[in-house]
Amino acid sequence: VIEIGKGSKVKYELDKKTGLIKVDRVLYSSVVYPHNYGFIPRTLCEDNDPLDVLIIMQEPVLPGCFLRAKAIGLMPMIDQGEKDDKIIAVCADDPEYRHYNDIKELPPHRLAEIRRFFEDYKKNENKEVAVNDFLPASTAYEAIQHSM
Repeated sequence: VIEIGKGSKVKYELDKKTGLIKVDRVLYSSVVYPHNYGFIPRTLCEDNDPLDVLIIMQEPVLPGCFLRAKAIGLMPMIDQGEKDDKIIAVCADDPEYRHYNDIKELPPHRLAEIRRFFEDYKKNENKEVAVNDFLPASTAYEAIQHSM
């Protein structure tokens, strides 16, 4: 389920009480989400939220829409001292990206952009985020299974 469209500076999230998409905040820096961002339904992580997913595709998707995606990797992340890993996926119905099966197949610059976004997007809020090395698709699938 998409919460934030590619190119947005607005951080939306699903409100658990109402089931509606709400504005959480506008990002404090000049960065925008490099790809569509959301969560995997029917998953639950250590932070009591569904598993986060960044979906690489050509076009932005409206918040609240769901799409078919294929996990290609996992980005281990620590957000203010707490584990907040992100699944990296491609849209299964996007002809430009659906052929990717593992994160190592992506161009290095694409990975650098994703890493830099997550390292920087909370800096002006004085919040610390650490991004570790990207892990393969097999690790992403293990994380998804563990969260179900």
